[in-house]
Amino acid sequence: MTITWRRLGAPDFPQLGQWLAQPHVARWWNHETSPEAVARDFGPAARGEDPSEDLLVLLDGRPIGLVQRCRLADFPDYEAELAAELDVPDGAMSIDYLIGEPDLVGRGHGTRLIRAIVGATWTDHPEATAIIVPVHTANRPSWRALEKAGLHRIAEASLEPDNPIDDRAHYVYRIDRPDTP
Repeated sequence: MTITWRRLGAPDFPQLGQWLAQPHVARWWNHETSPEAVARDFGPAARGEDPSEDLLVLLDGRPIGLVQRCRLADFPDYEAELAAELDVPDGAMSIDYLIGEPDLVGRGHGTRLIRAIVGATWTDHPEATAIIVPVHTANRPSWRALEKAGLHRIAEASLEPDNPIDDRAHYVYRIDRPDTP
């Protein structure tokens, strides 16, 4: 099985809206799913107007999920919130991810996806020094996927949750750029 990705485009928005409405995604992403909301929130990155990267994930050519990747410095409020809780090195990046297809959840695809996007980040972003990923403490499948992909829990932090029903308790994971000879 091969995991690839490409930049998300407007033609992908209906699929993304369906994924965001799936209970296993909606619980953690807490996102409006109307066509207008998806276009509003994902359109700027798709058009290259936002510094983040929204990437459609494919498994053997089949769309299965989304990865968002960004330089923390491009989002200073978010970087400051993290920096108040832990060391954020210059050049740090972050990712967020979802497997949208219910029949593919819990089968290791998230771990493979994280491992692949981390590896690609070092090539795609030569200035990247580390990848830092906060995840709510109750989202065990997500933080377990990060651990299996080689990220290490470096902190517990009080951060604004994505879903207002959650408290502020997050685990923060990190992986540093590997040493290159």
